[in-house]
Amino acid sequence: MTKLSVNINKIATLRNARGGNVPDLLLVAADIQRFGGQGITIHPRPDERHIRYQDARDLKDVVHTEYNIEGNPEGSFIDLVLQIKPTQVTLVPDAIDAITSNAGWDTLKHASYLTEMVQEFQRNGIRTSIFVDPVLEMIEGAKKIGTERIELYTEAFAHQYGLGNKNGIDPYVTAAVLANELDLGINAGHDLSLDNIQFFKQNIPGLLEVSIGHALISEAIYLGLDNVVNMYLHKLK
Repeated sequence: MTKLSVNINKIATLRNARGGNVPDLLLVAADIQRFGGQGITIHPRPDERHIRYQDARDLKDVVHTEYNIEGNPEGSFIDLVLQIKPTQVTLVPDAIDAITSNAGWDTLKHASYLTEMVQEFQRNGIRTSIFVDPVLEMIEGAKKIGTERIELYTEAFAHQYGLGNKNGIDPYVTAAVLANELDLGINAGHDLSLDNIQFFKQNIPGLLEVSIGHALISEAIYLGLDNVVNMYLHKLK
């Protein structure tokens, strides 16, 4: 079964919009795990507009499943991850002003830098994953860097699926086959939802984990968080 890691950034966004501690981020993380979620993902950004760095520290004592911290490996992010030592760090090439992640790494252009980062995190016992587009050269580059996993950036798939074009899965299938051949673990995330997750899961060989936030939290407004978490788990079986 593919693991479901729930990104709770949007919970922090809602909390920050009003001030105070409602909704309680730590309680939501604990409840998601109680409902069956197999991991918690956060993506702190330098301006702390949703997840705050202190949230990342506080969650260390709450997450007992799998703790995944995503972000651009700049100075303060590196220090944070090395302090917390989560289960996994996912390296994402976000610009400081990016609203959300919008591209994977060029693993050839940034090979030296990413190799250094991966080695540093691995020395500290943290599994590494590199955010990539479904481009074969980028996956080959990720393998040479030495990361344990890649995370496929799935926005293009989700967009095409929403248009009724199921052939949009094809580059992801090809990428997954290569990753399996190279012994790279496969994660995936971005714009995956209850509408498209089962089709994606059924077609991607060796899919280990999906990280889902915006869609899951939005769906939970209508359907309830416990219910939505378990609907994802059912579709990922």
